[in-house]
Amino acid sequence: MIDLDSKEKIDLKDKRISVIGLGLSGTEAAKLANYLGARVFASDPGTGEKVYTHAMDLMHSHHIASETGIHSDKIYDADLWIISPGVPKNSDIVKKANDKDIPIVGEIEFASWFTNAPIIAVTGSNGKTTTSYILSDMLKSNEVNSVLAGNMGIPFSERVLSEIKEPKKNIAYILEISSFQMEFVKHFSPNIIIYTNISPDHLDRHESMEEYVNMKMAAMTNLKPNDLVIYNIDDKILSETIPTKSNQVKPFSIINKNTLFYLNEDNIYGPSKNKLIALKELGIPGKHNLYNFLAAATCSHLMGISENHIIQTMRKFKGVEHRLEQVTLFNGIEFINDSKATNIQSVIVAIESFNKPIILILGGYNKGANFRLLLPHIKS
Repeated sequence: MIDLDSKEKIDLKDKRISVIGLGLSGTEAAKLANYLGARVFASDPGTGEKVYTHAMDLMHSHHIASETGIHSDKIYDADLWIISPGVPKNSDIVKKANDKDIPIVGEIEFASWFTNAPIIAVTGSNGKTTTSYILSDMLKSNEVNSVLAGNMGIPFSERVLSEIKEPKKNIAYILEISSFQMEFVKHFSPNIIIYTNISPDHLDRHESMEEYVNMKMAAMTNLKPNDLVIYNIDDKILSETIPTKSNQVKPFSIINKNTLFYLNEDNIYGPSKNKLIALKELGIPGKHNLYNFLAAATCSHLMGISENHIIQTMRKFKGVEHRLEQVTLFNGIEFINDSKATNIQSVIVAIESFNKPIILILGGYNKGANFRLLLPHIKS
């Protein structure tokens, strides 16, 4: 078995690794482990087209054995499991692996072992993707080469393998992190953690709000003395959970002026105490996006980015795909794609971004949310 308690660099040469799940993250983790000399076996009980495609890619292009449509006993012949975020920690195969003392990690944890580049983890219930993209644009400079990865569909393993093959200077990884990805954390230690907010989400998986919050806080498990936590002090749960007296903690707010960036009337002021930009000049509207800008600006300032560069990004940033994205204007009707709004709070902040009549179309899988919470925001 691989000793995960050891702080020494983990050598994968000839180690037996089972990759559980052949989604994007599992497939790229398998490639990284294989490149580093492990004997990899990938397994997914699914039979969909993507699973088959990934299995064929691993076999033909990387000579990695795999199985689909089943989890055979071969998955337990392993020194380490790398598990998909889609597999819950209370599943039968995880319980059996635990009984066999097989160490289990997630893809984010695994990939983090093989890079020394700074890591910024962005997590929370809403705003993760937008904040990550804003931050990536703000950090792009002569001093920082920002690289996005994580929960937005870009596996961290893919980025790390690329770095190993073709090293680049001044890389800083910006990882969007979900609660699922924090279920199997061992040594994962971001240099900066950004908490956007906390609201009920994924309760079908985590069973209670307490467990969901605990999974979010797991990102702070391995904080080192010089690491930082940036958080939304206006969020009740975060303000009650995060130890605010620590010098490692840096808040952002649209209410409190005792922050690096703060609001005064309709303008944003910065650490220099100078007016930086009027709210009407921001590239995308909405109170929730204002929080996203302030989170990214706080992090960027702490990483040495100039106020001028931060302002220019605030002005030029036009949003991300599927997040309040204008699709078309037809017969005077504006069609907006907000399919990234996957929980109730996301839908509420989207509704509140508009001052004109809205026809709201909802669909998808219910993650245990209370849809009655939408009623005060919907006028019949």
